[in-house]
Amino acid sequence: MKASIMLRAALALAAASAFATQAGAAGKPDGKAVYDSTCVACHGTGAAGAPKLGDSAAWEPRIKTGKAALYASATKGKGIMPPRGGNAKLSDAEVQAAVDYLVSQADGKSSKAAEPAAAPAAVAAATHPAAFSPSINNFNRLLRAPGKYNRPQAEDGIHDPENDGTVSLQPPAAAFDSLVKNGYGNHVDWVKSLNEDKINPRFDRNDPNAKPMVMDLNIVREVKGSMPDVVYPHKQHTQWLDCSNCHPAIFVPQKGANQISMAAILLGQKCGVCHGKVAFPVAECRRCHSKSKALPANAAAKP
Repeated sequence: MKASIMLRAALALAAASAFATQAGAAGKPDGKAVYDSTCVACHGTGAAGAPKLGDSAAWEPRIKTGKAALYASATKGKGIMPPRGGNAKLSDAEVQAAVDYLVSQADGKSSKAAEPAAAPAAVAAATHPAAFSPSINNFNRLLRAPGKYNRPQAEDGIHDPENDGTVSLQPPAAAFDSLVKNGYGNHVDWVKSLNEDKINPRFDRNDPNAKPMVMDLNIVREVKGSMPDVVYPHKQHTQWLDCSNCHPAIFVPQKGANQISMAAILLGQKCGVCHGKVAFPVAECRRCHSKSKALPANAAAKP
């Protein structure tokens, strides 16, 4: 009788232990899901020097510092990376799960081992993607200019190459030939081209005589650390856009009302609504971080 009771108790304890283990596993945050929703903007592209997913060379020295150090950096922020990757709603457990996922992929083996062999047709499709892509306006498609930029419409991945009208359009390279050049995005300096009267954009779709209300006002946003402060020039923007394009839906016109971070911009929010999609990409920090800070007294005194 006693043996039977003890056996039942042992079985009950084992079942409870197994249930707790399963519940713990089920309750653990999905690191890949956190990465896909928050971290991919930087760690998927290498933006701002972030170590890319699966780049073992970039991750090796970081992994050597230990998980505790990595957790602390991800939770509190480090350098240009904001705390919790810019997503304040993430719990500590979710942040740590994302770190664990990034570390697990650092050797590039974990994800590949789990993937089944692709069918020949799938391999061919991946090797030769279709020229027309409905997701061409994904954020930061302009971050790294392709080897051949301003391609003809039939090759640009935006227009349908099967449409007979596509080949009748003027190629961008021909249209941009007389404009001022630079090294970003489509390699056209649109502001200088406008100031030198090489282009005359229409400010109002319905009224060809409408004139823009240009506001010559610079907004300076102070940033932490040694990075230069951000200068937002209203003039260059209001030469093209009406105030209602940005206010109040994207930016609330009130001091302290806008929380802006590089993570948010890289996710296509705030400045990222345009920059990286239809305006120059956020690849050159100094284009926005242009106001240098005064050196501390002790630093200025050093030879």
